[in-house]
Amino acid sequence: MKSAAGPTSRGLLRWDMTDEPTPAAVAAMPGVTVLEFGASWCGICQGARPLIDRALAEHPGLRHLWIEDGRGKRLGRSFGVKLWPTLVVVRDGQEVARIVRPRDIDAVRAVLAQAR
Repeated sequence: MKSAAGPTSRGLLRWDMTDEPTPAAVAAMPGVTVLEFGASWCGICQGARPLIDRALAEHPGLRHLWIEDGRGKRLGRSFGVKLWPTLVVVRDGQEVARIVRPRDIDAVRAVLAQAR
């Protein structure tokens, strides 16, 4: 699995996945992880990026995986992702919250609050 990993300038732990993790690897992740499914060419994803980044910045140290989704991508299908962006919050391998195509920061904050 290839990724560009490390803290961002805001202290988030973010990985941009070029090879997606398997569903089994996600199920084995300890603690809280935010899986963000989208596509680099997706205009809706690009429009939501600032509010997602601002909401995530309020949770330093939170593991955030940005997953390039699309046809034939098993992880997105295993989570039933149909629209982008979709944020799925996973705690100890189990989904605890989700938001699809967030339109405001408070909606993202509410989903992230369920992770703690």
